[in-house]
Amino acid sequence: MFERTRDRQYGEMKHRATLTITSVLSILLFSLHWADEVARGLEPGTVSSAGGLLILAVWLSATLVFAERRLGLIIILLGSILASGVPILHMQGRGLVLGRYGTTNANAMFFWVWTNIALGASGMLSVVLSVRELWTRRARSRSAAAVTRDVRD
Repeated sequence: MFERTRDRQYGEMKHRATLTITSVLSILLFSLHWADEVARGLEPGTVSSAGGLLILAVWLSATLVFAERRLGLIIILLGSILASGVPILHMQGRGLVLGRYGTTNANAMFFWVWTNIALGASGMLSVVLSVRELWTRRARSRSAAAVTRDVRD
């Protein structure tokens, strides 16, 4: 019995660690992607883009400081959904490359496309892991409430 509980706790810790890693990876890829766009003149590097810094700061703090709380998991989920949507937004119109770079520097195109694809993949994995963690917490709280009700009766 104790081994089963210990194995379950280890599995939960493993999933939380994986969620933290994938979320931090998504944040890193998002910042690299954004920096690449600013450096190449695709996005303005002005004060009006400070909202993006706020989003990254809130997402990072939710991942590293508040991941044990429901609000932290919800913020991670929202950030992961945004990360998953970045490649989809860039694929609209003329596609990933031609609408932005044309036939210029192949290395620049490769890095930009790679960050899009990697950001989408890590974002989608973070969505799955954060939904799973929220669902597991909900199930645990329901079972704890049922045990409390049984004890009272």
